[in-house]
Amino acid sequence: MEAATATFIGSSIGIPRPAKFVARLGFLATNGQDFVRFPIKHYSSVSFSKPGHRRVAYGLRRCMEVRASLSSSSDSSGSIASIAPLQLESPIGQFLSQILISHPHLVPAAVEQQLEQLQTDRDAETQKEEPSATGTDLVLYRRIAEVKANERRKALEEILYALVVQKFMDANVSLIPTMASSSTDPSGGVDARPSQDEKLELLHSPEAYEMIQNHLALILGNQMGDSTAVAQINKLRAGQVYAASVMYGYFLKRADQRFQLEKTMKILPNAVDEGETNIHKAAGQDVKAGGGVTYHAVSSHPEAFSDGISPGGFGHGLKASRLRNYVMSFDGETLHRHATIRSKEAVSIIEKQTEALFGRPEIVITPQGTIDSSEDELVKISFGGLKRLVLEAVTFGSFLWDVESYVESRYHFVLN
Repeated sequence: MEAATATFIGSSIGIPRPAKFVARLGFLATNGQDFVRFPIKHYSSVSFSKPGHRRVAYGLRRCMEVRASLSSSSDSSGSIASIAPLQLESPIGQFLSQILISHPHLVPAAVEQQLEQLQTDRDAETQKEEPSATGTDLVLYRRIAEVKANERRKALEEILYALVVQKFMDANVSLIPTMASSSTDPSGGVDARPSQDEKLELLHSPEAYEMIQNHLALILGNQMGDSTAVAQINKLRAGQVYAASVMYGYFLKRADQRFQLEKTMKILPNAVDEGETNIHKAAGQDVKAGGGVTYHAVSSHPEAFSDGISPGGFGHGLKASRLRNYVMSFDGETLHRHATIRSKEAVSIIEKQTEALFGRPEIVITPQGTIDSSEDELVKISFGGLKRLVLEAVTFGSFLWDVESYVESRYHFVLN
């Protein structure tokens, strides 16, 4: 399965020049600004037939009472836009949206039922034998099987997203809605929201939060302590920071889980407890992803901006961290594996969440082949608001790792 790698690990472990940075996200895209551009994939929604609706009801046959109450109150309970920027489109996704609004504590049970049904449907497909006929009949058979597989994948993506949103709701943390700048709030609504930094901090281990602080230092630089200062940034750049931070949170949770396990078992490498470590050893490593995608070098850190962000420069404000030393003890293969997003579904969620939050950027390709984003919408956001945005993104990535692992244990979809 194709994978995307959050390869800016050096951002918060102190590598003196940035690691290779890549993503399939349209937001992570400029040649002229020392970024690498990968095309964004757009997944057209596949409409479900009436039998598909019956599968939803069957999948939640033990929750029919809840389903009925949700249907009767859906008009008055609002839409998922009030709790998350991404709108779920499939029947399963829309059903989970209703549960998120009215009965969020029932989401895990509903997801269990849906995963059982997805597994049943997939098993039934694999047990079918291809018809012996050739020509048009065979092509039609394979096309039907492909459509059904796409339906299951779409439903799986939206199940993962609903679980991430539910984890934010359990933590009593509200997600930033779709950013829409106005004359009264040029920050797109971010600065108008109350700070939830303390709540977000409690969702990470102390060691992981030290790494997050380093990540923030690289983005905010010497403005990290001045939450009222304002930066002007276009939505393309803001989306780049958000998507990169989601991937960083995904990597960080994966590494931190391993770190906490080894710490509990008292088998941490000796280098982890040393005050200084030779962090320069990884500076020249080339990392290549599976599936034939090679990560290209970038000459500046992807989170460094010319718009007044990170004025301290790359590496400004980095602090020693046991978890950072632990990560630097990984060999190249282990580091690559931990920095790889394992499933297409997770990559697609990051892509869609970023676009839902910031909108599709206005990008023009110049005759020289570079990207001109000068026509993209500008937002004026305080450094306090930017910190909130980054903390949310890192936590989103951490939750995405958790729910991907949870769903994988019940419905195998991670192939790499």
